[in-house]
Amino acid sequence: MMQDKELPLGVFDSGAGGISVLTEIRKLLPNEHYIYYGDSANAPYGTKTEEEIKELSLACGDFLMEQGIKMIVIACNTATSITVQTMRERYQIPVISIEPAVKPAVEKYPDNRTAVLATPATLHQKRYRHLLEKLGAQDQIVNIECEGLAELIEEGNLCDPHIKAYLCEKLLPYRGTEFSGVVVGCTHYSFISDKIHDVANKICGGVCEIFDGKYGTANHVRTVLEGAGLLNDCSQKGNIKFFSSGDARNVEVFERFAQIM
Repeated sequence: MMQDKELPLGVFDSGAGGISVLTEIRKLLPNEHYIYYGDSANAPYGTKTEEEIKELSLACGDFLMEQGIKMIVIACNTATSITVQTMRERYQIPVISIEPAVKPAVEKYPDNRTAVLATPATLHQKRYRHLLEKLGAQDQIVNIECEGLAELIEEGNLCDPHIKAYLCEKLLPYRGTEFSGVVVGCTHYSFISDKIHDVANKICGGVCEIFDGKYGTANHVRTVLEGAGLLNDCSQKGNIKFFSSGDARNVEVFERFAQIM
């Protein structure tokens, strides 16, 4: 058991976006070791078929398992609903996933409108639609497909004016809608949540409070590790190892994103 406690957590995403989740987990669990795998060679996932996403996600899981880990964190909203159950059956360790933070947004603003910005694949998946049905939130949620936004963020220049221009283009059809909540439904979007808030507030109006699933995911990781007796007892800060399926330079990008958060 002591040996299991010292094993790293494996975190994966299609690229750099999942680093936003990794960073939040590390804030809660600084003594843990982490392995981050970004499937940059096959990014983005958001426009692929469910079968393609499943195959790629399992390849990521297999890679992490080969490194020797005690938990897998799916830090990708697109991959979650397609792959999480299969991974839990395939691997004999805890598998934690992320999903858009619609529930906390709806619970805080039950009578107001909330925008959900996400990839097309996430918004069209059954798991997401079932979530809205379960919450009875279909009428108050405005789904905004943001194809291509993750790729802009992945380039690493968060001050790129094209990002703000993209957000303006996507939100202009909802001018004056007054959103109380704005859900960032892709882990990449966490890196520009301040820009999303500012543009939405200016164009659409309303509070435009940002809701991000990374916080709930980080808390869930800690709860599961505690329950399984797998928390690392070491008093020293853990390390992070970054891997990419793409060009070796992607690892440098991942490290830079980790410093931003």
